[in-house]
Amino acid sequence: MWEALEQMGWVKTFGSTSWMYASVSVIHYLTMFWFIGSMAVVNLRVMGVAASKRDLKDLAAQIYPWAWTGLVLASISGFFMFLTDAGDWAPDPVFHIKLGLIVTSIAFAIFVQRGVPKWASEPKMPTSAKVIAGIALLLWILTILSASEIPAMEGLG
Repeated sequence: MWEALEQMGWVKTFGSTSWMYASVSVIHYLTMFWFIGSMAVVNLRVMGVAASKRDLKDLAAQIYPWAWTGLVLASISGFFMFLTDAGDWAPDPVFHIKLGLIVTSIAFAIFVQRGVPKWASEPKMPTSAKVIAGIALLLWILTILSASEIPAMEGLG
């Protein structure tokens, strides 16, 4: 199945046309950092490290729509990149770890987003919120490291 996707005409054209692949790669990396960077700002605010003078609820309300838009664009561009070597990537267990980290990081991002209204109404930021935000931030760092190192380790991409 994965090889069939890889052999589709438009995928072969996309993968062999350097400017197309490079453009999608740039979009992918920019939107991933856009998404992760936005999430990091909220996590750091919850932890009390950044934007401490900003109201948490207002900050999150401004950031989250843009952050999730970045994730959608990064997912689409990442899928296009995946298609060019789908037969190699799909069965790779290390690639599955990368995807698992991404899913876990997104789950923590959702958890933080849902916690923001409650946490913002507290007189003092709960320690549990800071721990959750710290774990979310750590997961994003691990996700970035895995995304950049796995292709080199596996000889793919």
